[in-house]
Amino acid sequence: MGEDRASGENASKTVPAADSAGAPPVLDFEQLKSGGIIKQRQRDMFTVRLRVPGGRLPISRLKKIVESAEKHAHADYVHISFRQSVEIPYVDYRAINALKTELAETGQEIASCGARVRVPTACSGCEYNPNGLVDTQKMVKLVHDRFFGEDTPHKFKVNFSGCPIDCARTSEADLGFQGAIFPRWEAALCIGCTICERSCREGAIRSDDEGRPIFDPSRCLACADCIRNCPSEAWLADKTGYIVRAGGRHGRHPHNASIVARFAPEESLPGIIEKTLEWYRANASERKRFGDVLREKGMKSYMTHMKDAFGECAVENPPPPEPVDIHFQTKGR
Repeated sequence: MGEDRASGENASKTVPAADSAGAPPVLDFEQLKSGGIIKQRQRDMFTVRLRVPGGRLPISRLKKIVESAEKHAHADYVHISFRQSVEIPYVDYRAINALKTELAETGQEIASCGARVRVPTACSGCEYNPNGLVDTQKMVKLVHDRFFGEDTPHKFKVNFSGCPIDCARTSEADLGFQGAIFPRWEAALCIGCTICERSCREGAIRSDDEGRPIFDPSRCLACADCIRNCPSEAWLADKTGYIVRAGGRHGRHPHNASIVARFAPEESLPGIIEKTLEWYRANASERKRFGDVLREKGMKSYMTHMKDAFGECAVENPPPPEPVDIHFQTKGR
């Protein structure tokens, strides 16, 4: 598996040197792009895309990026991409190898483009974010180390959000994981303060005449606000895990991903990703995004393949990913 990864073959690509007569090298732009080195419209200039899994960048690497960009790039800025990568623009192709060598001194690696598993993105998770329910940074490191750069029929993006606010936009990912906690109420611990009702912004909790909560699970977003705010700890975590979304994407023709599993435990996620990639490769007859293949082959085929990976967390008969019209809306015309 490792030989297919961009971290192995593609990311190690270097820019050819000039020949003995001093003639400039012949550059394969597609090959360079697959290794995270992207041709700009300016002559001889490239943008070097760096890996920043989950948006977490050690200070030592940040310092080295600044130092190397000042030395090798013809710009006074770097670009933070929408997928949390740092991009160094205006690097002359003659300086790319030196730039990569310097960045490697602190362990900073180049990202990738093309038809492969991309660098996963994530919010800060539960380490210091008060809304975070799960350790997204732990999972994004696991996914990056295990799956980054694997060949796929088309680009494949994995996102992690720590709560229903969904900052990482799991609904727009090929495979998205959103942290969730489903609550359980312990009557013996309840003091009838009604704080849980006031804390629930979804209207899933209302209070009776004695201040005891009446819970409507169909309205619950599994945000755990009731658990966080209950002064007597009458609300507890009943189920903790990830909402799994499949087949989303942004771009020219975005799709909303479908929820295919609920409260998937942390330890099941590598198997879910592995089985999903297995189904995707087996069913994509040409270069198509995962969501398109889901729509063509049907959700039943995918869910049957994922039966063991999802287990009891599987959603029954999920709909296919839903296209979102952002260009040809007619309402109001």
